[in-house]
Amino acid sequence: MSIDLSGRVAIVTGAGGGLGRSHALALARYGARVVVNDMSAADADAVAAGIRAAGGEAVACACSVTDRAAVQAMVDEAVARWGSIDILVNNAGILRDRTFAKMDLDDFATVIDVHLMGSVNVTRAAWPHMREQGYGRVIFTTSSSGLYGNFGQSNYSAAKMALVGLMQTLALEGEKSGIRVNCLAPSAATQMTEGLYSEEALRGLGSDLVSPGVVALCAEDAPTRTILLAGAGAFEQAHVTMTRGVYIGAAPDAAERLQAVWDRVGDRTGERVPASGAAQYHHEVDHPDRPIVQVAAPQGSGAFAQ
Repeated sequence: MSIDLSGRVAIVTGAGGGLGRSHALALARYGARVVVNDMSAADADAVAAGIRAAGGEAVACACSVTDRAAVQAMVDEAVARWGSIDILVNNAGILRDRTFAKMDLDDFATVIDVHLMGSVNVTRAAWPHMREQGYGRVIFTTSSSGLYGNFGQSNYSAAKMALVGLMQTLALEGEKSGIRVNCLAPSAATQMTEGLYSEEALRGLGSDLVSPGVVALCAEDAPTRTILLAGAGAFEQAHVTMTRGVYIGAAPDAAERLQAVWDRVGDRTGERVPASGAAQYHHEVDHPDRPIVQVAAPQGSGAFAQ
């Protein structure tokens, strides 16, 4: 089943090089009109020119995703030019790696500002247009560092996992408006990874091998609330799950009882992906191990309560 993005308007942030460039080129090959955003005007222009040379439609926009006014102007210009915003790929990012004990808090805040708030800024500017037209595809770029942790990347990890939480809620809020929201966790050799890993480790991790995941997440039949992992031509999904757990109740020694059954609390047999945050509350209130309490019923009714 072929994917056709003809007529769709896409914004890709941080698209002057690396993953963003690959995403922009891939979306254009499938027919999308692309706004190529980057801090570097020269790099954004080069990518947009390459798309046009191949017969596609693209414009460059040089601005920081942390500049709300500039971001709003970028979205407004795209709508004025092409009439809609259908696809948003939040890809822009930076690194300021250092162990938490040695990290300057300004570097922590800067990474949060670019990855998390930058994604919020662009998505918030595009969101009203997507709601009004009843269609949208939003991708946030998370990371295995956020999902599973990575030494020396506390700021980056915090920002990337925050984007998962943002995705989970926006997917729920956007569903009735036809907006599907997902996360991509890429493994790729880019300018951001230079010096972090050996050449041997990065061999085979071309950014072009990740971008098919972006195209699929922008398709008409794209999923929503999906965390897609991609790298070296392989694709996987990550899930935030909840185990069945145990019921302990209001016992005076509840802490000690919990300590004694850590293995049962963490047993992944029968774990599930909650439909929303409220699922935790409902599961705990109606826990399958909770004893059924018999209560006195009006004579002849035979009623009982749990």
